[in-house]
Amino acid sequence: MHTEKELFDVIIVGAGPTGLFGVFYAGMRGMKTKVIEALPDAGGQLTALYPEKDIFDVAGFPRVGAKQLVEQCKEQADMANPGAVYVFGTRVEELNKLEDGTFELVTQTGDKHYGRSVLLSAGIGAFEPNRLPGDPTKEYEQKGAFFNVTNLERYAGKNVLVVGGGDSAVDYSLMVEPLAKSVTLIHRRDGFRAHEESLKKLAASRVNVQVFHELRIVTGDGNWVQTATIFDNRSNEATTLDVDFIVLGTGFKASLGKMLDWGLEIEGKKQISVNSKGETNIPGVYSAGDIAYYPGKLRLIATGFGEAATAINNAKAFIDPASAAFPGHSSEASNKK
Repeated sequence: MHTEKELFDVIIVGAGPTGLFGVFYAGMRGMKTKVIEALPDAGGQLTALYPEKDIFDVAGFPRVGAKQLVEQCKEQADMANPGAVYVFGTRVEELNKLEDGTFELVTQTGDKHYGRSVLLSAGIGAFEPNRLPGDPTKEYEQKGAFFNVTNLERYAGKNVLVVGGGDSAVDYSLMVEPLAKSVTLIHRRDGFRAHEESLKKLAASRVNVQVFHELRIVTGDGNWVQTATIFDNRSNEATTLDVDFIVLGTGFKASLGKMLDWGLEIEGKKQISVNSKGETNIPGVYSAGDIAYYPGKLRLIATGFGEAATAINNAKAFIDPASAAFPGHSSEASNKK
């Protein structure tokens, strides 16, 4: 067990796009920065769940791939904050405020990290996939049945079944459609809870959409999936499809896990309440991105960037009262680091 007493101006928990933009702004404000990320790489949900997804609502990018966005966020962070320390594959389990007003963060390994302020930008927290009733794909998980799309090329010329009724299912269908031999999208109800533009693209695509259908049985040779039996939940009529891949776009359920024990004010056991400064009920602890909540909150990457900038600049004023929260315009800052 390694205990490091080095004190950082800010410790950022989570290295998704929001956290990385926090690293950038911390560098712009001259803040000594450490980042702790539970996943093995930067990118958060984009890297873990949607690396092949295209994103359309980030300013300045008419269209950008998730992997490319993460790479450019990291490049931007490194440019402004080359001395930032990253600790990957580590989950923070305790947040303690010490007598001198600094914070001690303890990981699952017992390692301790010390900061004068903290930014919690851990996305949706710990997450696991929503499974179908009866879990028909259990035997073939990672054997043709997947909860996300991480390598588009392997779907070329294949028969693909996508299950779900939200953004993820629609996005996955549209992602593999140009390459796949066939794509069937089933949803247990009529209508999809997805972005309007995505639904327009779905209607114009060659995806075979089957509403009021559910997945009943999955078969294979033990090594890879081969067939999927779906049924109409109105008539109970069953159809067996030859499939090479099953993609479960049923979403993920999130949990704040140990964060629930940190004394933070929590909204619905799913998000951390913050004020207009991005500050939690614990002075010196801030939150931004999907994990943060305030009235009117929109869980978008675009809003996460603004929240990170707000939180970091107010954290700067918190640790150094002589500094203003407003950082000045970036166009006036020197590009020499």
